[in-house]
Amino acid sequence: MAEYQCTIKNPVSVEGVGLHTGQKGTITFHPAEAGHGVKFRRTDKPGNPVIPAHIDYVVDTSRGTAIGIGDLRIYTIEHVMASLTGLGIDNVMIDVDVEEMPIRDGSAKYFVEALQNAGIQPQLQEREYIIITEELRLSDPEKGFELKVEPAGHFMADVKIDYNTQVLNVQTAHLERLEDFAKEIAPCRTFVFLHELEFLLHNNLIKGGDLDNAIVFINRAVSQEELDRLADLFKKPKVKVKPEGILNNLELHFDNEPARHKLLDLIGDLSLVGRRIKGHFTVYKPGHYANTEFARLIYKHTKH
Repeated sequence: MAEYQCTIKNPVSVEGVGLHTGQKGTITFHPAEAGHGVKFRRTDKPGNPVIPAHIDYVVDTSRGTAIGIGDLRIYTIEHVMASLTGLGIDNVMIDVDVEEMPIRDGSAKYFVEALQNAGIQPQLQEREYIIITEELRLSDPEKGFELKVEPAGHFMADVKIDYNTQVLNVQTAHLERLEDFAKEIAPCRTFVFLHELEFLLHNNLIKGGDLDNAIVFINRAVSQEELDRLADLFKKPKVKVKPEGILNNLELHFDNEPARHKLLDLIGDLSLVGRRIKGHFTVYKPGHYANTEFARLIYKHTKH
């Protein structure tokens, strides 16, 4: 049975602050014709230049996935891309008036809700798939990641993470079908270790960081003085470490929320091949670099 491409019925906007740049801005999703794909349009630049959401335009994966052309950049697109893929939306034009997507609570929840409210509209053109016909692998012993995809009748994924720390044990996450994305994966927030948080702050990153948009794991002894300094930094009345080794800034949505968030990122990054994929992904220690390199490998291997 044929499956058809989809767009959204109405324009819809999401506002917020970029995690690393601290820029406050608005992104607006617009319906687009069949075959258009996903594209970003910088409305704050002369001529409103457009960047396709495609692996050929990935320019940085250091703290998120960024696309660009020349000096033009759009940062941290993975949660937006995962939301579109998870909801089965193929064609949209996304107007952005800043360099970075809003982080909101560190998940894909707000993008998913906005797009659901906009309504999803089937189109008259059939959806094209990348169909995995043989096993493909990508690994890097030095970086420690391994990604594999095998033939399957639809997209499914298994993710395993291991940070070699007691506070965040080995975790796994499974997505049986993309139809489960909105409920099972979209609400899962990004996470960070305290030492990473300090490094990012000292290097003038996470300017839009807030204890409301990340799970913070504490993997060493921390004095109350240090916690007070952290509270001041993020303009919180007080923070403390919970028994399970995370800051008391939030409650986990799932016991394996970090692994589920890594699966969220994987979906967003893989979507940059430009077509939906039918295959079973088994991934160990994914990250934006590994994900996009694997997307590049799949695209080259199945290009036609």
